[in-house]
Amino acid sequence: MKVKIKKEGKTESFNLINSWSDVTLEAWVKLIDKETGSKTEEAEETIAVLSDIPKKLIKELQLRDVAIIMSKIAELQSEQDTVLKKVFEIDGVEYGMHPNLDDITLGEYADLETFIKNGIEDNMPEIMAVLFRPITERNGSAYTIGAYDGNLTIRAEQFKKMSAEQVQSALVFFWHLGNGCLKILPSYLMARAEEMKKELQTKTLPNDGAGSE
Repeated sequence: MKVKIKKEGKTESFNLINSWSDVTLEAWVKLIDKETGSKTEEAEETIAVLSDIPKKLIKELQLRDVAIIMSKIAELQSEQDTVLKKVFEIDGVEYGMHPNLDDITLGEYADLETFIKNGIEDNMPEIMAVLFRPITERNGSAYTIGAYDGNLTIRAEQFKKMSAEQVQSALVFFWHLGNGCLKILPSYLMARAEEMKKELQTKTLPNDGAGSE
């Protein structure tokens, strides 16, 4: 959408996002980073990231103009689509979310856990690169994705172009699953360790009773 700013008797027109789906993952991370700053810094960075208004001009905006722009941005964010889309496309390549997160491997979960512990904001593209991979085969809504090899660098860079809407809905979806996994995984590992211990004891225990001579 267009934003008109009048300065020194002249009116200039600038572009502001039309919807929250226009916000990329890379832009969203910049906005999150600024949430720890002052309200003035947050407003300045938000307008700079979500419009093409020069920073110098943003600093010279009257408070009422800043309030109007920020109000419009907040309105667009409130209208965002929160429905998780398991398939999306970037630069002609289709990516799909893990079709069955119940079957997620220990390696995938370990990487996700590490990225989350090291800071979601700093590792957002990497987290998405674990959850989403290129679709190798598709039949209607059913699809398969490439095997997980832990090589995330190139895909994570591509995912900076993801829509912030897509990222937020995927994080909410995974967070609910993750809370369950965090409770289930330790108990599962404990049970499996106990099974392995019993199996090992069975294999190594000496035979009871007298042997034949």
